[in-house]
Amino acid sequence: MDFQRQLPDSRDSAERHWLGKRHLDPLLLALIFMVLAFGLVVLFSAAGDEARLFDAQFQRVLVAMVVLVAAAQLPPGLYFRWAPYVYILGLVLLVAVLLVGVRVKGSQRWLEIPGLLRFQPSELMKIAVPMALAWYLQQRVLPPSARHVFFSLLIILLPALAIAAQPDLGTAILVAGAGIAVLMLAGLSWRYLAYAAFVIAAAAPILWQFALQGYQRQRIITLFDPESDPLGAGWNIIQSTTAIGSGGLFGKGLLQGTQSHLDFLPEARTDFIIAVVGEEFGLVGVLVLLLLYLGIIARGLVLACSAQSTFGRLFAGALTLTFFIYVFVNIAMVSGLLPVVGVPLPLVSYGGTSIITLMASFGIIMSMRTHKAW
Repeated sequence: MDFQRQLPDSRDSAERHWLGKRHLDPLLLALIFMVLAFGLVVLFSAAGDEARLFDAQFQRVLVAMVVLVAAAQLPPGLYFRWAPYVYILGLVLLVAVLLVGVRVKGSQRWLEIPGLLRFQPSELMKIAVPMALAWYLQQRVLPPSARHVFFSLLIILLPALAIAAQPDLGTAILVAGAGIAVLMLAGLSWRYLAYAAFVIAAAAPILWQFALQGYQRQRIITLFDPESDPLGAGWNIIQSTTAIGSGGLFGKGLLQGTQSHLDFLPEARTDFIIAVVGEEFGLVGVLVLLLLYLGIIARGLVLACSAQSTFGRLFAGALTLTFFIYVFVNIAMVSGLLPVVGVPLPLVSYGGTSIITLMASFGIIMSMRTHKAW
């Protein structure tokens, strides 16, 4: 008996699963739901007496789930045809933000439809940039030539610079990272990265003087010596590291965190929510969350490798690596290893546009794998 013929093909068995028939990956979906559930528990504690924040986030999670399912149903060919138009629309919206955007806390990042909604067009570019680059490189010989690398960098820099001008350096880094991820997956030569590192190092004094805002320069200085201004620029890092360290191995327990509940910890519901995890759930809680993130990233890369086209592999792989950048930058920022740049912890931090964008990305990753090549 031919034993090999008796083994079911893992791809076919996944597609026979009732979720697979709806273009949803059961393993990735389960990991995402576990992180979302974990995030809601942490936010319940961080929200304290403001129960409306938890209710609002729960509603956003439900909407984001619908977005994920809808994104997974669209075939890769549709994303391919839409790619240049979505990118152009995103650029137009970014220009609109600079001209007529809503200013909040010194940053002009939002567009508002009076009485309906307020949203950040920069979130759209986290999907639009890798989609446009994958569309461009799908039609080229890979690895990309110097000419194609130049035009790819142009596609990346236009929205990244517009977002940095809002100013929103954190989102600009994520958008640029998503684009660079496509180039890396396309086989970009390491010598180009070496050239880029040399150019950035040479231009660092000019960038420091003219490209960075005053508060951004202060954040970089504070990174190396937060104690130099403990009640000012260094406050965020000092309080976040104190909260993480005070949690010990198993944490103080849900609702028992002092740094967040006594308002010592800034932005406890958004950018610094991992400090709440460390304080209330300890090292064990942080490690559990990191393992779930690692599982999502690993599964996303597996699905990207299984995509049926170059466009699908580049697009899905870049979205997965962008998620990794999200996690890395936020945790390194809160731990005092990177300057504070305002990047939320994915699927855990409070926020609407970000979680919907992330869930749409996961739906796209599933679509790239489960649909047949067009």
